[in-house]
Amino acid sequence: MKNYVFTSESVSEGHPDKVADQISDKILDSHLKGDPESRVACETLVKNNTVILAGEITSNCEVNYDEAVRATIENIGYTDTNVGFDHNSANILVHINQQSQDICVGVDEGSGEFKEQGAGDQGLMFGYACNETPELMPLAISLSHQLVSKLASVRKAGRASFLRPDSKAQVSLNYSNGRPISVNNVVLSTMHDENISQSDLKTFVREQVINEVIPSNFLTKNTEYFINPTGRFVIGGPVGDCGLTGRKIIVDTYGGYSRHGGGAFSGKDPSKVDRSAAYMARYIAKNIVSAGFADKCEVQLAYAIGVAEPVSVFVEAFGTEKVELAKLEKAIPEVFKLTPKGIIAQLDLKKPIFFETAAYGHFGREPSSNGHFSWEKTDQVEELKKICG
Repeated sequence: MKNYVFTSESVSEGHPDKVADQISDKILDSHLKGDPESRVACETLVKNNTVILAGEITSNCEVNYDEAVRATIENIGYTDTNVGFDHNSANILVHINQQSQDICVGVDEGSGEFKEQGAGDQGLMFGYACNETPELMPLAISLSHQLVSKLASVRKAGRASFLRPDSKAQVSLNYSNGRPISVNNVVLSTMHDENISQSDLKTFVREQVINEVIPSNFLTKNTEYFINPTGRFVIGGPVGDCGLTGRKIIVDTYGGYSRHGGGAFSGKDPSKVDRSAAYMARYIAKNIVSAGFADKCEVQLAYAIGVAEPVSVFVEAFGTEKVELAKLEKAIPEVFKLTPKGIIAQLDLKKPIFFETAAYGHFGREPSSNGHFSWEKTDQVEELKKICG
């Protein structure tokens, strides 16, 4: 197998697109908290000091959108009017109506041409897992997430008052025989105030962020570092760039290491298979790799609007499979629930658990007892082994 370099990126919670994702998922969680049957499709646009909410929401729970938006902005760290975007003075516009009846009839159980709860839209979703990291994620996206998350944690802890919320990271890895062996280069750009010199900023980021996150055995004398390579990043956040929900789908998933169906996640309740079926596909792939049936596994699910069962199930292991792929494809419907209703039940998705997914990736996170990241569990390994041997 040839040697190659592979790159993935991540962005922080203060990046404009991630601000939008978090606001959309905050709205979703707020509705699910009061009404687990809520149907939510909430899009957010942020630019300068304006936030626009738009979409379709049908819920028995009333939500104070103004309060939810301002709390999210404050939590991210946009609390200074001098930055141009802050939680107190932001202008919030709301354009939300109920879900279309033409969609409802295909999604509601007992309605439409098929009586089971159908998919909210047609589409194809991918899930992926590999044994490069303990969390079964590609290493490049894992390290990229950790870098921007570390920047946020040191900023919020008060260890670097010159840092501001917007940042981006990118990690390029050298591969040999299909395995990552070292870091080729690191790109990290962070918003900062006027008073910090670029020299001091670069030293801080190198010593307190990069060296703290990336294992020393992956950093070599040939590793290159590009820290704020433009030389200045004072104007950032929604003032520097417009932010939209769903514009960081590769950051949200596998950093380009796996295929993507195209559908975004944030702001969508679990009746939307763009989100729930992508979580199920990850759940399936992770359990297959955990069972030792493959070193890498990609699962595709595809749906038709209003139809409950997937129209196709596909498994790819890139030559690393230890059992026949046809056997795995046959086992999947026996172990995993693949209808929208079944996915929601098996992964327990009618809970306000989605805000936490909206920054630093939807996958590779630690599952918790209260239902967060349930799709990261490996509790179906033994069932797969019973069927596949």
